[in-house]
Amino acid sequence: MSTAVRDGRGAPLPTGEDKATMVRTMFDAIAPRYDLVNRVMTFGLDNRWRHRTVRALGLPAGSVVLDVACGTGDLSRIAAGHGMRVVGLDLSFGMLRAAPSGPALVEADALALPLSDGTVDGLTCGFALRNVTDLAAALGEMARVLRPGGRLALLEVDEPTGRLMRLGHRIWFERAVPVIGATLSDADAYRYLPRSVAYLPPPERLRSMVREAGFSTVGRQPLGGGVAQLLTATRSGR
Repeated sequence: MSTAVRDGRGAPLPTGEDKATMVRTMFDAIAPRYDLVNRVMTFGLDNRWRHRTVRALGLPAGSVVLDVACGTGDLSRIAAGHGMRVVGLDLSFGMLRAAPSGPALVEADALALPLSDGTVDGLTCGFALRNVTDLAAALGEMARVLRPGGRLALLEVDEPTGRLMRLGHRIWFERAVPVIGATLSDADAYRYLPRSVAYLPPPERLRSMVREAGFSTVGRQPLGGGVAQLLTATRSGR
Protein backbone atom coordinates (compact mmCIF):
# COMPACT_ATOMS: atom_id res chain seq x y z
CA MET A 1 0.00 0.00 0.00
CA SER A 2 1.35 3.45 -0.92
CA THR A 3 2.19 5.85 1.90
CA ALA A 4 0.46 9.23 1.75
CA VAL A 5 2.71 12.10 0.64
CA ARG A 6 1.93 15.78 1.12
CA ASP A 7 3.65 18.85 -0.27
CA GLY A 8 5.01 21.76 1.76
CA ARG A 9 1.55 23.21 2.17
CA GLY A 10 -0.02 19.96 3.28
CA ALA A 11 -1.78 19.20 0.00
CA PRO A 12 -1.78 15.51 -1.03
CA LEU A 13 0.43 14.28 -3.84
CA PRO A 14 -0.29 11.20 -6.00
CA THR A 15 1.35 7.88 -5.15
CA GLY A 16 1.56 4.42 -6.69
CA GLU A 17 0.00 3.86 -10.09
CA ASP A 18 -1.71 7.26 -9.98
CA LYS A 19 1.71 8.89 -9.70
CA ALA A 20 3.21 6.75 -12.48
CA THR A 21 0.38 7.63 -14.85
CA MET A 22 0.57 11.31 -13.98
CA VAL A 23 4.35 11.46 -14.43
CA ARG A 24 4.24 9.68 -17.80
CA THR A 25 1.43 11.88 -19.10
CA MET A 26 3.05 15.07 -17.82
CA PHE A 27 6.44 14.39 -19.39
CA ASP A 28 4.85 13.33 -22.67
CA ALA A 29 3.15 16.74 -22.73
CA ILE A 30 6.16 18.92 -21.85
CA ALA A 31 8.74 17.02 -23.90
CA PRO A 32 8.93 19.41 -26.90
CA ARG A 33 10.12 22.35 -24.75
CA TYR A 34 11.56 20.51 -21.77
CA ASP A 35 15.20 21.34 -22.50
CA LEU A 36 14.43 25.01 -23.14
CA VAL A 37 12.60 25.43 -19.84
CA ASN A 38 15.44 23.67 -17.98
CA ARG A 39 17.99 26.09 -19.41
CA VAL A 40 15.88 29.13 -18.54
CA MET A 41 14.90 28.16 -15.01
CA THR A 42 18.49 27.12 -14.04
CA PHE A 43 20.22 29.93 -15.99
CA GLY A 44 22.01 27.21 -17.94
CA LEU A 45 23.57 25.64 -14.85
CA ASP A 46 21.80 22.32 -15.39
CA ASN A 47 24.07 21.56 -18.34
CA ARG A 48 27.17 22.25 -16.25
CA TRP A 49 25.82 19.98 -13.51
CA ARG A 50 25.24 17.18 -16.01
CA HIS A 51 28.85 17.37 -17.21
CA ARG A 52 29.97 17.20 -13.60
CA THR A 53 27.75 14.15 -13.05
CA VAL A 54 29.40 12.26 -15.90
CA ARG A 55 32.89 13.20 -14.71
CA ALA A 56 31.98 12.01 -11.21
CA LEU A 57 31.60 8.46 -12.53
CA GLY A 58 35.37 8.36 -12.94
CA LEU A 59 35.11 5.76 -15.67
CA PRO A 60 37.36 5.37 -18.72
CA ALA A 61 36.28 5.64 -22.33
CA GLY A 62 34.59 2.47 -23.53
CA SER A 63 32.74 1.90 -20.25
CA VAL A 64 29.10 0.82 -20.53
CA VAL A 65 26.80 3.39 -18.91
CA LEU A 66 23.06 3.27 -18.32
CA ASP A 67 21.25 6.61 -18.08
CA VAL A 68 18.04 6.00 -16.12
CA ALA A 69 15.11 8.38 -16.69
CA CYS A 70 17.15 9.93 -19.48
CA GLY A 71 14.44 12.28 -20.74
CA THR A 72 15.57 13.81 -24.00
CA GLY A 73 19.05 12.33 -23.54
CA ASP A 74 21.15 15.25 -22.26
CA LEU A 75 23.19 13.13 -19.85
CA SER A 76 23.37 10.28 -22.35
CA ARG A 77 24.91 12.49 -25.02
CA ILE A 78 27.41 14.00 -22.58
CA ALA A 79 28.52 10.53 -21.46
CA ALA A 80 28.82 9.45 -25.10
CA GLY A 81 30.94 12.54 -25.70
CA HIS A 82 33.33 11.19 -23.07
CA GLY A 83 33.74 8.03 -25.14
CA MET A 84 31.37 5.86 -23.11
CA ARG A 85 28.94 3.34 -24.58
CA VAL A 86 25.58 4.61 -23.41
CA VAL A 87 21.99 3.39 -23.32
CA GLY A 88 19.30 5.76 -22.05
CA LEU A 89 15.88 4.69 -20.85
CA ASP A 90 12.78 6.59 -19.83
CA LEU A 91 9.17 5.90 -18.89
CA SER A 92 7.93 8.66 -21.21
CA PHE A 93 7.88 7.84 -24.91
CA GLY A 94 7.20 11.52 -25.59
CA MET A 95 10.54 12.47 -24.05
CA LEU A 96 12.38 9.82 -26.05
CA ARG A 97 10.69 10.94 -29.25
CA ALA A 98 11.80 14.55 -28.60
CA ALA A 99 15.44 13.51 -28.15
CA PRO A 100 17.97 14.53 -30.81
CA SER A 101 19.90 11.74 -32.47
CA GLY A 102 22.57 10.14 -30.31
CA PRO A 103 22.89 7.10 -28.03
CA ALA A 104 20.33 4.30 -28.07
CA LEU A 105 17.17 5.14 -26.11
CA VAL A 106 14.67 2.63 -24.69
CA GLU A 107 11.20 3.05 -23.22
CA ALA A 108 11.31 1.33 -19.81
CA ASP A 109 10.47 1.72 -16.12
CA ALA A 110 13.20 2.47 -13.57
CA LEU A 111 11.57 -0.13 -11.30
CA ALA A 112 12.10 -2.91 -13.86
CA LEU A 113 15.34 -2.22 -15.75
CA PRO A 114 15.54 -4.45 -18.84
CA LEU A 115 19.13 -5.59 -18.21
CA SER A 116 20.74 -8.64 -16.66
CA ASP A 117 22.53 -8.47 -13.31
CA GLY A 118 25.92 -6.77 -13.22
CA THR A 119 25.98 -5.75 -16.88
CA VAL A 120 26.92 -2.03 -16.73
CA ASP A 121 29.98 -0.17 -15.48
CA GLY A 122 28.22 3.06 -14.59
CA LEU A 123 24.77 4.46 -14.06
CA THR A 124 23.48 8.03 -14.12
CA CYS A 125 20.11 9.55 -13.29
CA GLY A 126 19.28 13.23 -13.60
CA PHE A 127 16.50 14.98 -11.67
CA ALA A 128 14.26 11.92 -11.57
CA LEU A 129 14.47 10.27 -8.16
CA ARG A 130 11.40 12.16 -7.00
CA ASN A 131 9.41 10.89 -9.97
CA VAL A 132 9.67 7.15 -9.27
CA THR A 133 6.88 5.50 -7.31
CA ASP A 134 9.22 3.48 -5.06
CA LEU A 135 12.62 5.04 -4.46
CA ALA A 136 14.06 2.10 -2.53
CA ALA A 137 13.04 -0.30 -5.31
CA ALA A 138 14.55 1.97 -7.98
CA LEU A 139 17.86 2.15 -6.10
CA GLY A 140 17.78 -1.63 -5.74
CA GLU A 141 17.37 -2.02 -9.49
CA MET A 142 20.30 0.32 -10.08
CA ALA A 143 22.45 -1.79 -7.77
CA ARG A 144 21.31 -4.99 -9.49
CA VAL A 145 22.40 -3.98 -13.00
CA LEU A 146 25.72 -2.44 -11.92
CA ARG A 147 28.74 -4.70 -11.73
CA PRO A 148 30.61 -4.87 -8.40
CA GLY A 149 32.85 -1.81 -8.33
CA GLY A 150 30.59 -0.03 -10.82
CA ARG A 151 29.87 3.64 -10.30
CA LEU A 152 26.64 5.52 -9.59
CA ALA A 153 26.02 9.27 -10.06
CA LEU A 154 22.64 10.75 -9.15
CA LEU A 155 21.83 14.40 -9.91
CA GLU A 156 18.81 15.80 -8.09
CA VAL A 157 17.26 19.01 -6.80
CA ASP A 158 17.83 20.16 -3.23
CA GLU A 159 17.09 23.10 -0.94
CA PRO A 160 19.79 25.45 0.36
CA THR A 161 20.47 25.36 4.10
CA GLY A 162 21.26 29.07 4.53
CA ARG A 163 18.23 31.15 5.51
CA LEU A 164 18.52 33.88 2.88
CA MET A 165 19.52 31.51 0.10
CA ARG A 166 16.65 29.19 1.04
CA LEU A 167 14.16 32.06 0.98
CA GLY A 168 15.37 33.23 -2.43
CA HIS A 169 15.28 29.70 -3.78
CA ARG A 170 11.73 29.17 -2.59
CA ILE A 171 10.54 32.40 -4.16
CA TRP A 172 12.18 31.44 -7.47
CA PHE A 173 11.19 27.78 -7.43
CA GLU A 174 7.64 28.17 -6.14
CA ARG A 175 6.64 31.42 -7.84
CA ALA A 176 8.90 32.23 -10.78
CA VAL A 177 9.36 28.72 -12.19
CA PRO A 178 5.59 28.05 -12.56
CA VAL A 179 5.26 31.34 -14.45
CA ILE A 180 8.15 30.45 -16.75
CA GLY A 181 6.66 27.00 -17.28
CA ALA A 182 3.23 28.41 -18.05
CA THR A 183 4.72 30.86 -20.55
CA LEU A 184 7.00 28.43 -22.37
CA SER A 185 5.34 25.06 -21.84
CA ASP A 186 2.62 23.68 -19.53
CA ALA A 187 1.33 25.50 -16.45
CA ASP A 188 0.17 22.44 -14.51
CA ALA A 189 3.45 20.59 -14.97
CA TYR A 190 5.55 23.43 -13.63
CA ARG A 191 3.24 24.02 -10.72
CA TYR A 192 3.79 20.36 -9.84
CA LEU A 193 7.59 20.62 -10.08
CA PRO A 194 8.13 22.57 -6.81
CA ARG A 195 5.61 20.33 -5.04
CA SER A 196 7.40 17.14 -6.16
CA VAL A 197 10.39 17.91 -3.91
CA ALA A 198 8.25 16.52 -1.07
CA TYR A 199 8.87 13.02 -2.46
CA LEU A 200 12.60 13.28 -1.69
CA PRO A 201 13.87 12.16 1.71
CA PRO A 202 16.25 14.45 3.62
CA PRO A 203 19.87 14.30 2.37
CA GLU A 204 21.21 11.99 5.08
CA ARG A 205 18.28 9.62 4.72
CA LEU A 206 18.81 9.58 0.95
CA ARG A 207 22.47 8.67 1.44
CA SER A 208 21.42 5.90 3.83
CA MET A 209 18.97 4.53 1.25
CA VAL A 210 21.76 4.39 -1.33
CA ARG A 211 23.96 2.46 1.11
CA GLU A 212 21.10 0.11 2.01
CA ALA A 213 20.59 -0.64 -1.70
CA GLY A 214 24.09 -2.13 -1.92
CA PHE A 215 26.51 0.78 -2.38
CA SER A 216 29.57 1.99 -0.49
CA THR A 217 31.59 5.22 -0.36
CA VAL A 218 28.39 7.24 -0.77
CA GLY A 219 29.27 10.88 -1.28
CA ARG A 220 27.13 13.98 -1.63
CA GLN A 221 28.07 17.35 -3.12
CA PRO A 222 25.80 20.42 -3.03
CA LEU A 223 25.64 22.28 -6.34
CA GLY A 224 24.63 25.82 -7.20
CA GLY A 225 24.70 27.01 -3.61
CA GLY A 226 22.58 24.07 -2.53
CA VAL A 227 19.78 24.20 -5.11
CA ALA A 228 20.91 20.83 -6.48
CA GLN A 229 22.87 17.84 -5.21
CA LEU A 230 25.09 15.15 -6.68
CA LEU A 231 25.28 11.76 -5.01
CA THR A 232 28.03 9.34 -5.99
CA ALA A 233 28.62 5.77 -4.86
CA THR A 234 30.37 2.51 -5.73
CA ARG A 235 28.56 -0.81 -6.09
CA SER A 236 29.59 -3.08 -3.24
CA GLY A 237 30.70 -6.70 -3.69
CA ARG A 238 33.18 -8.58 -5.80
